[in-house]
Amino acid sequence: MRETTDILISGGGVAGLTAAAAFGSAGFRVICVDPTAPVTQAEDAGADLRTTAFLQPSRRVLDDAGLWARLEPHAAALQVMRIVDAGGETTEARLTKEFDAADISDAPFGWNLPNWLLRREMMARIAELPNVSLRIGTGFARLLTRETEALATLTDGTTVSARLVIGADGRDSPVREALGIASRTFRYGQKALAFAVTHPLTHGNVSTEVHRSGGPFTLVPLPDRDGQPASAVVWMERGDEIARLSALPVLEFEAEMTTRSSGVLGPLTLASRRSVWPIISRIADRMSGQRAVLMAEAAHVVPPIGAQGLNMSLADLTCLLDLATKHREDPGLPAVTEAYHRRRHWEVQARVTGIDLLNRASMAGAQPLRDLRARALDLLYSARPVRQTLMRAGLGTGKTATAADA
Repeated sequence: MRETTDILISGGGVAGLTAAAAFGSAGFRVICVDPTAPVTQAEDAGADLRTTAFLQPSRRVLDDAGLWARLEPHAAALQVMRIVDAGGETTEARLTKEFDAADISDAPFGWNLPNWLLRREMMARIAELPNVSLRIGTGFARLLTRETEALATLTDGTTVSARLVIGADGRDSPVREALGIASRTFRYGQKALAFAVTHPLTHGNVSTEVHRSGGPFTLVPLPDRDGQPASAVVWMERGDEIARLSALPVLEFEAEMTTRSSGVLGPLTLASRRSVWPIISRIADRMSGQRAVLMAEAAHVVPPIGAQGLNMSLADLTCLLDLATKHREDPGLPAVTEAYHRRRHWEVQARVTGIDLLNRASMAGAQPLRDLRARALDLLYSARPVRQTLMRAGLGTGKTATAADA
């Protein structure tokens, strides 16, 4: 069996589903495939308990894709980014600095949502688009590219003739492998625990990173749960320590996580199961090949610091969709694929390098290195122009943003 389409997307995660909705809303014919059914309920086995913070520049692509109206009622605003250094002799906070979005914008830094809910709402939006076919349970198998088309074979035996193939199929991307594109990987000996908590003190729409050693302990605002303030937590530590923490009885775990949080929100109560995720950095040597491009974790993987991961992916999508729309008659031309690589790869390289350095700094265990980290944070925060520049760089914008821009 042979089918034709404008765009074939391999990958039904958050990035792939967003791309399917965006290209479909722009009028392209889209087939999106993924061998694994996404979990769309928090209580289901295998639910992804991580959350995603969409930063300001990402909202426009969500609006254009018809997604933001679905997501906004469930989103928790991120108005302030707080960094706490607890790297002294005790776990108490010894330095606290807050980066307020009001310094550069009249909109929040971003909005936080659970990954399982994102998948639920994105699939509902895709179901509204008659020109998008979502094939759950079917994956990408092989690829043959020509000057005029890409011929992809799916795991169900179907051959798809596409003008453009998008690999949004994760850090071990089958599309990247089929294109013969190598990648570089940086390992830290780290893993992350992801879970949800409730707490007696309101988060006040403040996202908090607590730095001591091993990696940051990050609390990101969630909507209230059963009348109590709630936050999503990503706790990064060395692998052996994560194994110990994940096996602790609940009461012991709650005591340790409250201590590790420096008590910034009061005693923490575990409100979900604990899931473990590996931490690496990875970057593909290229982001395009003949009739094909890579985006999201197929092209770049970073530790969960500063809400950069998916927002880099949506920057990929924004760039690619802009180029494809200008060449609507054939979105797989080199004018699209090569231009996409040139525009995105240098910025991706810079961000992967920067986040790699931040993560290594957050892992510092020796007291002199922790003291140096605290002094650097104090210095960077104290100069208002430097602080504003850092905030704009984190958002991926070099200008002052407004609510209309968001």
